[in-house]
Formats: sequence, structure tokens, C-alpha cells
Amino acid sequence: MQTRIPSPSASPNHRTAARRTSGCGMTALTFAIISMLLSPAAQTSPVTPRAEKPPQAAGIEVKVTPEMTGAGMVSSGVTLPAIPPVTGNRKTPVASWGKPLPYPIVIADRRNNRLLEVAPDKSIVWEFPSPNLKVYRGNEDVNFSADGKQLAVSEEDNFDVHIVDYEKRALTWTYGIPDTRGSSDGLLNYPDDAHLLADGRFITADIRNCRVLIIDPKDNKVISQWGTPGKCRHDPPHELAYPNGATPMENGDILVTEIKGAWISRITREGQVVWSVKAPNIRYPSDAFPTVDGRQVIVADFWKPGRVVIFDPATRKITWDYFVKDGDKMLDHCSIARELPDTGDILVVDDLNDRVVVIDRKTKEIIWQYGERGKKGFAPGLLNYPDGVDLDVFRNWKAVLRK
Repeated sequence: MQTRIPSPSASPNHRTAARRTSGCGMTALTFAIISMLLSPAAQTSPVTPRAEKPPQAAGIEVKVTPEMTGAGMVSSGVTLPAIPPVTGNRKTPVASWGKPLPYPIVIADRRNNRLLEVAPDKSIVWEFPSPNLKVYRGNEDVNFSADGKQLAVSEEDNFDVHIVDYEKRALTWTYGIPDTRGSSDGLLNYPDDAHLLADGRFITADIRNCRVLIIDPKDNKVISQWGTPGKCRHDPPHELAYPNGATPMENGDILVTEIKGAWISRITREGQVVWSVKAPNIRYPSDAFPTVDGRQVIVADFWKPGRVVIFDPATRKITWDYFVKDGDKMLDHCSIARELPDTGDILVVDDLNDRVVVIDRKTKEIIWQYGERGKKGFAPGLLNYPDGVDLDVFRNWKAVLRK
């Protein structure tokens, strides 16, 4: 079956279709719009239209559908504990909880328009609901910065990417114009994946512009661009075939995932291709990650039934896979798969089953789950199309919750 490729006439989001060059960053106009929408007045009453519309950057305004707004501005309603200080990092994490889930996870709960952090005991310890649906809607990938103090977020069908201050629970930076797609300065077209690099710069895969951008949030300038809008074929780094993943590795190289052809490439920050291979047994690769030791690649197949594969890029030999065709263990369009530190088990975002699961590496049984298969919601224990996840190895929530 042919891989589904996003196109301007397709469903507005590459991950919902199955179900159902450089330039400046945020312009002064974009900043003004976002500042206005995030003001207290804007959040309590409708914004009064101006008599004359200010000029906008060249782009195409996109009609917002009910599916795109999801459940609206919602919250779990739980009383959140005080945030502990950062005492760990990715190389030296805080104390592990062990099996089944060694660390709390931040989930991009897409159609609830919120970020949610859940501890291994399934208690909610942190939450960031949308402050305004015009600016923040449909968060679908989330990853911590190297110091654990910020979160990089992408929103495909809102056509923007963000930085969220974890401790302040505040939106601090945006690139792209909400509800406007394009390829000119300051515009994106279905941005997927979001990471803050060690030097503070922001990387995202701009799917339908067939490019990966590295942006400096200090001045909003595009520092690097791989791929060319309108040239959507596999010839990295000059041309990319609908990239949907740009994952930083420990040494600074980037794993770039391309939908068409199921290509995964390792590219240096200078744009040199180290290797480029097709992911084995994968139809629709989604956001490839390195394994914990950095030697292999783990990738989810955004398909039904879904699959997770770990393979050696030097030989394309599969060293582990998970594929169940039916029943409760079947994955339905899984978007993220990551090998867990400490245990070696596999963390999977099972999007259309509305859950995040941990799969035992040896037995291939689901040993931990947050969310219920076939039941959407925003109350504790429920999700609504989760689409991204990262580990909080930075804070000792274990000590906080056991006081």
C-alpha cells in the first residue's frame, strides 16, 4: 500500500489523514498579534475587529475546523504540586522509578490542546492548558531543552512552533503565523517535530515545505535550512521528501525522517550526510530516535496496525520489532517510539488509541498505560489524541510525591 504523502489538497494534518530557505522569524506583526491574544482581556472577551486590517506576510489563511480546535481550552482540574528544582540532566538523570516507567513523561495531548506531565504512578504533576486557541492549538510534539527549563512544541495544523517556559507555565516564543501557511519569511506549512538544541537554537521539520529549519529564537533568523520548498524528493541535504522528524543526537548530529520512501538520514550540523537508509518494514516513518547507546535507530510506523522497529543503520538489520494485528495490544497510528533509559523497554505514543504505553522489551507485553483505548477525555487518566512525549529526567518528582 502506498505511503500517504501530505499534499495541499489532503487532510490538514499528516497524522490525521490516516484516520479519518532562510529568512526572518516572527515578524513584528506576528508578535503584536500574539501579545494581544495572550493578554488578559483577550482571554476573557472576544477581540474587537479593527476597521482596517494591517498588512500581513504572504501566506494562505487556513479555515479552522471543529476537529482542529478539539476539546477547546480544557484542564484536568487537579491540584498540582509545587515544581521541584532541576537537579538532573540527560547524562546524569534524577533517581529512577524503575519498571514499568523510570521517569515522569510530558505528553502533547493534541486535541485537548494541552501539555500534561504524568508520573509513573499516573498522578498528574504538571499541566499547561492552552492560554488562547488562536495562538496555541493542537500541540503535537514536545521535547525538553537540554537544561530542562523549556519545552519545544510544534503545532502542525496551527502552522507554528513554540517555546514554553516550564516553571512559569508561559508561552515565551512563537515562530509562524497561526492559521496561515506558506514558505516565505516567518511562515511554515505543517511543521512537525520540535527540539531546542544545546546551543539554544530551535529545529523543526516543515513537512509540506519539504525542509528542516534551524532557527535562532534570539533574533528569529533561520540559521540553517535543509531541503527546498517545492522540491520534495530524497536528495539530502538539498532536497527532502516530506520530512516529519528532526531529532538531535548526543554529538549534535540530526536524525531526519522523510515520509516518502521511509528514509532516515543522519546529518551533521554543517549539513554533511553521514548515512541515509530506508527504514526496514516501515510504511510511514514517524520521528525516528536514536537508541539509548546511540548505535541504532528506533522508529514508529504511523499506520494501522502500527509497528515499532529498532534497526542497525549500517546493515538495515532489524534487532527488535513490535507488530500486533488486532486486539488491545494493536497499535493504531503510533507517532513516537523511544527506548527507555534504565530498563530498555519501549515507550510508545499510540495516537488513535488515545493512550501512551510502555512495552516490555522481552515479553512484548504492555506493562504500563496512560489513557484508555477508545475513550477520549481530559479528566485524570484520559487523553484525546496524544501525539508527542518526552521524559522528565530533570526533576525528582519521586521525592516530592512520596513526602
